[in-house]
Formats: sequence, C-alpha cells, structure tokens
Amino acid sequence: MVDDVVEVSIRPATVEDAPSIAQVHAASWREAYAGVISAEYLAGLDVDAKTEQWRDVLAHLPRPDAALWVAHGAERVVGFAHLAPSRDEDADRSTMEIHAIYLEPRAWGQGVARELLRTVLAAVPAESTVTLWVLAANERARHFYRRNGFVPDGVERLEQIGDETYREVRYLRR
Repeated sequence: MVDDVVEVSIRPATVEDAPSIAQVHAASWREAYAGVISAEYLAGLDVDAKTEQWRDVLAHLPRPDAALWVAHGAERVVGFAHLAPSRDEDADRSTMEIHAIYLEPRAWGQGVARELLRTVLAAVPAESTVTLWVLAANERARHFYRRNGFVPDGVERLEQIGDETYREVRYLRR
C-alpha cells in the first residue's frame, strides 16, 4: 500500500492540473497496456503533447454537460476522470460517456478509481445512460466496470493506436 495514495480528495480539475493529468495518463497507459500495445508506441507517449491536449479539454469545460475531476493524494494528482456527452453516432442526446478514467499505477487497487467513478456517476442526470469504451484486452478495467454496474452492450469498434488496430467494447449503465 502506498501511504500517500490511500486517502484522496476528488475535486474539479483546473487548467493548472493538465501536466499532472498528462503524467497520470501516460503512466497508466504504459502499465495497463504493456504487452498489449507495442512497447515502442508506449515508450513514445509524449507527455508534453498530452499536456496540451488536456489543457485544451480543460479550457473548454465551462460547458454545463461536461466535467473533469482529479483525485489528489497527499502531494500529487494520482488519477482523473472525464465525463461528457457521448460521441457515439447511435447515442441519444441524453447519453453521457466516460471519456477517460485513469490512475497512476501505484494507486491501483486502493479504492481511488471507485471514488472517481462515484463522483462521475453522481454527475450523470438521472434519466441518462452512461457509456464508456474499453480495449477488449484490458481485462482489469473490464472487470472493474462490470463490478460497478456496467455491462457490455454488444457494440464493438476497431481503434487505431500507432500502427496497430485494437478491438474496443462499449459498456453501458442505466
């Protein structure tokens, strides 16, 4: 157990959090997808470019239907989650999507993801369905989502990551 990760506070992210979010994002991918996505691709994840991407997301968050939260441990951001309207063509206007939920690997298994997910779900309007996409090969994440009331809805897609194509599965919770 990592002492500075056990207790976290969840708060809305700010633009100043973008570098920390980018670090968590890259670290999580490198660990979760080792052996799934090419080592070359994972090693080449550009934290500076991700920082700019997250700054852009955060700069456009004043939308009332989107939010991004960070989980902050004793001294640093250890996770984040992003909720916004669904990007899926078959979604109705009330469907929300968890666009991202990532933790730094040292925070895995300590309840941080559960707290982030509770925060996200509390922000979903009562009449809305919430969806998310997960790589089919990411059994750890798929198990987490099933444990928290999400079910695969039978929709899959192919996602290009680097030079490879990977199967993603959509999960939903009503």
